[in-house]
Amino acid sequence: MNMRIKQIFILAVMLLAAGCREKKAERFTALPFPDVQLPSMISGQQEALEYMAVNYWNGITDPSRSYPSDSLLVSGVRRGDVEQKFADWTSIMEYAGNGIWSKAVGNLYDRALACERKDTASQVFETFVDLFQKYYYDPNSPMRNEDVYYHFVSRYASYEGLTDVEKAKYEREARLCALNMIGTRASDFRFADRRGNIMNLYDIKAELTLLFFSNPGCEACMNIISVLREDPVISSMVASGRIAVANIYIDEDIQAWRSYMPVYPEEWYNGFDPDMVLRSNETYAVRAIPSLYLLDSEKRIIMKDAPEERLFRYLSSY
Repeated sequence: MNMRIKQIFILAVMLLAAGCREKKAERFTALPFPDVQLPSMISGQQEALEYMAVNYWNGITDPSRSYPSDSLLVSGVRRGDVEQKFADWTSIMEYAGNGIWSKAVGNLYDRALACERKDTASQVFETFVDLFQKYYYDPNSPMRNEDVYYHFVSRYASYEGLTDVEKAKYEREARLCALNMIGTRASDFRFADRRGNIMNLYDIKAELTLLFFSNPGCEACMNIISVLREDPVISSMVASGRIAVANIYIDEDIQAWRSYMPVYPEEWYNGFDPDMVLRSNETYAVRAIPSLYLLDSEKRIIMKDAPEERLFRYLSSY
């Protein structure tokens, strides 16, 4: 076979293979996401939000569905579409409120697990495991919410497909997420100011307390400080005493912390942890800095490790 004929032969084989791939890809057309439909008897906004939160995934987690799952599809729906719907669901969950989170997560968990038990190749269950971890537990996720994640991971820790090491990992995550949950009273702790004076979190008296775990030199912390000082609504609430800011340093380099005193507003409660207990995970599970908690006048938790955008949105409309 001369060189020219050989080249033509190779090209023909490549074209034939490409044609086969195209035919294979055309065997199944991705389905639209099966959106939940509100029953006609639901009229109130809160009732609609709660129904959506609980039943949002019923279509794609129907064990009777028999559609392909692979690197591109989950039960016949494009993976990218499923992930976008998960991001949308986090907003629905936020507005529906924490009273419905256990039921909503439990319904999704049970149905996704039923899909796996019917067909281990469905990939529905493992897809939601990944999405819960990415959106709700990653400390850098703008949708993170440890309380929602708790309702997932506390069940996933007993999943029969885990190794003993994995079970221990998820049991620990569940234990940490259970600390200082929304609606409960925040754990009290001691802190010292720059002069060494000791006080407790519960000594702070205000309509709202913003518990701000920060580090000197932290760029994200500086951005939060700027907003708290410059936003007209929030800064006026701080100035009037409606909001007290407890800016707490929980690491060891006290000299570095002292050097940042000129940066921190004097009207704030600026302190450090003299007992080094806050890093022990026995009081607060501070997984990343900055970390923001919003407390009411009784020190009940309104927001826990809240993304700053969500916190500022809440305060601006308070």
